[in-house]
Amino acid sequence: MLRMMRERTLMALPEVVSAQEWQVARDRLLAKEKEATRALDALAAERRRLPMVKFGTGYAFETPDGPVTLIGLFEGRRQLVVYQFMDNGPGDYCPGCSAYTDNTDTAPGRIDLHRRDTSYVTISDMPLAQIAAYKQRKGWTVPFYSSRGTTFSDDCGAGRGFGLSVFLRDGDDVYRTYFTTGRGVDRLRFDMNIFDLTPLGRQEEWEESPGGWPRTEARFAVIQKDGPDEHV
Repeated sequence: MLRMMRERTLMALPEVVSAQEWQVARDRLLAKEKEATRALDALAAERRRLPMVKFGTGYAFETPDGPVTLIGLFEGRRQLVVYQFMDNGPGDYCPGCSAYTDNTDTAPGRIDLHRRDTSYVTISDMPLAQIAAYKQRKGWTVPFYSSRGTTFSDDCGAGRGFGLSVFLRDGDDVYRTYFTTGRGVDRLRFDMNIFDLTPLGRQEEWEESPGGWPRTEARFAVIQKDGPDEHV
């Protein structure tokens, strides 16, 4: 098996060129990367100008310390970002949601968000006890809340799936400003961003890679059956 893996790797190596040729190719790609960065900046500017819709605040989310309202999740801040973690039933946990949380569960990162008036939480329709046990098992520190028995997931557009919602608070009024799922969530993951910089990439079937490149099951992906165009 090891010999086969070595042979396969040798078959899939990128072209070997001189340092000068590499720099020319790198500069050509850099120009495209800068163009993509400017396009993302323009998208972010357009995203900031999206209209917003008033959102209900009558939800009661379960916590170990008792129920918390949607406004309470803001913790006095102006903005709130919510990741809706899938509920797959007793003893079953979404691998994509788990991988996403592994990649985004950073206490220092949340402090940076707080400095710019933004709170970040994870919510799931799973029962609180199930959430607490899994959170402890995974060693996560991100605030987790149960929306079980509410329509919050449906109202956000996640339904029985997953998604990322953004809310803006103006006094006691809450507005929904953004929602994404699929690859819109996938692009926030540290591992996927790092994989995209490597020659072997994510090693998933949907990727456009040279022949002979290694492929694996999409066990790292947020989307496991859909292609890259499911959500962008």
